Amino acid sequence: MMINVHLQDLESMTYPGRVIILGKDPSDQHVVVVYAITGRSPSSQARKIEFEQNCAWVKPTDEEILKKGDPDLLIYPAICIGTGIAVSNGKQTLDVKAHMQRSLTPVQVLEASLQDWEYEPDAPNYTPRISGCLLDMDRGALSILKRAEDGRTYRQYFEFPLIPGDGHMIATYSGDNSAPLPSFVGEPRLVQLTGRTPQEVAAGVYNALAPEEPEQDFRVSTVCLFAGELEPEATKSAVINRQEKE
Repeated sequence: MMINVHLQDLESMTYPGRVIILGKDPSDQHVVVVYAITGRSPSSQARKIEFEQNCAWVKPTDEEILKKGDPDLLIYPAICIGTGIAVSNGKQTLDVKAHMQRSLTPVQVLEASLQDWEYEPDAPNYTPRISGCLLDMDRGALSILKRAEDGRTYRQYFEFPLIPGDGHMIATYSGDNSAPLPSFVGEPRLVQLTGRTPQEVAAGVYNALAPEEPEQDFRVSTVCLFAGELEPEATKSAVINRQEKE
């Protein structure tokens, strides 16, 4: 299958963890939201994404295996549609959704909703919390909360224009499959979105996450949302769950 999303940065990451992409399709008719999960442990792998009540939920595929990890960090709403679109790698998605209002900018929403959140308490990796917000068709914002050397929370926020065919990508990790896992550094990566449907973009991201060695296939799930207007009725979506493909 042809990869419809040019994601060289993502392809070069052995283990990115969780990934968010915000952008716009080439037609300039839809904003694009992508959330992708990779996982190394059995509990991380025992998951899927399903839509329920205007949210894309990360759910278990095996309750017993999932219990070997931390369900509080593994099960959450990844994408929620309300006044705008909220996306994250944890339960902070609901706080982002609750703070969305058109009188604010996307960065202001993230700053207000994440002020009481910190990085995940999963030593020794201390997984960063990554989040995104869209309030209109013109601009978006991403954030990352990660552990500073002294243990405090290092907070970064990024706002950018939404340009047709461009996406902005952030991940929890830098891509090296090492111990402990190194956090993502720098600004969101600019990626080219050439897919014209949610199915094409979801397939492109899922394929970009494919490993060179089959035994290192950490893919769990990828979901893509196209929204012509930032309302539930105006969205189209596609989900690829690895366990449903096998």
